[in-house]
Amino acid sequence: MGVLAIQGDVEAHARVIARLGAEAVPVRREKDLDGLDALILPGGESTTISKGLERLGLYEPLEAFARSGKPVLGTCAGAVLLARAVENHAVRSLGILDLVAVRNAYGTQVDSFSAIAEGALEDLECIFIRAPRLRRLGPGVEVLARVDGWPVFVRQGAILATTFHPELGDDLRVHEMLLCLVPGPEGG
Repeated sequence: MGVLAIQGDVEAHARVIARLGAEAVPVRREKDLDGLDALILPGGESTTISKGLERLGLYEPLEAFARSGKPVLGTCAGAVLLARAVENHAVRSLGILDLVAVRNAYGTQVDSFSAIAEGALEDLECIFIRAPRLRRLGPGVEVLARVDGWPVFVRQGAILATTFHPELGDDLRVHEMLLCLVPGPEGG
């Protein structure tokens, strides 16, 4: 399982993946995608990550990886990068997930908070840090969890996205869902 390692809490995702019995491989170059069965696009600062993707020539390889049907999880800024369109200081996105991401819709760093989501994952704690809001979801996007009526965890085929940081809590279910999408011994 790969974790995009340009910026963001790569280590926190790696620890969760290790707790689930899988290995996290940092992805910094196109060749790092070779042989991976799934990928995580972590949170962080979407402008910084976007510039890194451009500088490293990773937009097309990441899009090809996701479009190949391999599972991808984008958390917070990672969800922004997966979106079809981005609002509030738009950054280039991969255009893979049929929705619009509104950057920093929950406020600045000092507005960070945690909330319990409603939906398929009962009692899911969601930690929001400069989080995006997801809107104008396409018909193929399934909402798995909401907070205050807003979608915070969605799925479109093998693509998962959260507006919160599941790697910062103790609940492993978001990452477990990603692993379950992997064909073969690790997943479903």
